[in-house]
Amino acid sequence: MKFRTRRRALQLRTRVNDSLQFNPFVFSRLFFLWALIGIMGGVLAGGYWIVLEHLMEWLALVPGLWVIPLMATAGLLAGLVIYKLGDPGEMDLIVNNIRFKGGQLDPRNNLSMILSSLVCIASGGSAGPEAPLVQVVGSTGTWLAQRFRLRGEDLRSLSIAGMAAAFTALFGAPLGGSLFALEILHHRHVVEYYQALIPAFVASCSSYIIFVLITHTGLGPTWQFPLYTSPNLNDCFLAVLYALAGTAVGWLFIFIVRRCRSLFRSRRLPIYWRMALSGILLGVIAYFVPLARYFGHDQLAELLHMTFSPQFLLLLMGAKLLAIALTVTSGWRGGFIIPLFFVGAVTGLLLHSLFPDQNLSLILISCMAAINACVTRTPISTTVLLGTLTGFHSIVPVMFASLTGFFLSPKMPLINAQLGVYTEEEE
Repeated sequence: MKFRTRRRALQLRTRVNDSLQFNPFVFSRLFFLWALIGIMGGVLAGGYWIVLEHLMEWLALVPGLWVIPLMATAGLLAGLVIYKLGDPGEMDLIVNNIRFKGGQLDPRNNLSMILSSLVCIASGGSAGPEAPLVQVVGSTGTWLAQRFRLRGEDLRSLSIAGMAAAFTALFGAPLGGSLFALEILHHRHVVEYYQALIPAFVASCSSYIIFVLITHTGLGPTWQFPLYTSPNLNDCFLAVLYALAGTAVGWLFIFIVRRCRSLFRSRRLPIYWRMALSGILLGVIAYFVPLARYFGHDQLAELLHMTFSPQFLLLLMGAKLLAIALTVTSGWRGGFIIPLFFVGAVTGLLLHSLFPDQNLSLILISCMAAINACVTRTPISTTVLLGTLTGFHSIVPVMFASLTGFFLSPKMPLINAQLGVYTEEEE
């Protein structure tokens, strides 16, 4: 009798345990962690964007020559913040840690990154908020993974999901932001971190909804391009030709960045003096070419609704390339993705001034895609992002332009950690 009772008790317990473990759906508790980091990323990005917009509106009121001492002071102040609170690093360090340190991003310097990047971007630095937020939200993903004792690929995936959430919030493109977070980690193999693909998608969707609710931004394209009508097969070949111009500008940008980087490293100045000196130069550029100030989000819209001479467009291109290079090499915080889109648009307008009978939208988006794919090695996500940001409905020519920029890019990428070789330089 006792044996039968024990056997029945064991069978009942087994049934109960099996019922509790049974899950008819694909998702598990990890799904909720991916959604949670997306929500946290949307809150962080939304709050950051609101503060940044108010600071930019306030500092944009500084008139004339006063912009030079303003940006010099901003560089000095941001440099002192980094010097006192710790250096949060650049995109090279983020890629390096994801690839070679198990995906662990250090959240200890997030305060330094937030404060210094707000000062740099709001005062007029030619770098956008995408890179600072990728560091902050990505490291928040690492922190969350550690709290729930995740290890290995689960930890790395949550960090990448945080990066994707940040990209998505600022670009307004869940699919493009997810792919960009994966593609920027390796210059050839976008599927190397395939396990993080679904986490990135989930986090991106959560982040997008929260960011839109907080900031009240619209769901339409960020930039209104001229109407693109009657697409045909020849547009793919034309996109490749236009992309050659964008790729050439991408090479020029990489060259300028490397020269500026070598120059600043040879001087060995403390970071606050280096950033103050760069602030003076950025102020001079902003005074003589006001459209070269800031990271290009609003300036690109202004560019599309005004008419400029080829001489001015050439001046603007050179000024903007130099401004971005000085910003990203001297220690000023920010990313160069949106600024590169701006330079691509300037290149497209310059090209259209030479061939006015060609379709303006096709020229613009081809140059924008080529320069970004050339510099960041992200042809897939660049195509998706530009389709979302511009509302360009025919994505095939954009693919040809992106691939042209990618395959004609320099063998040595600008982000050294994309090569897959660990170096102490990125630490």
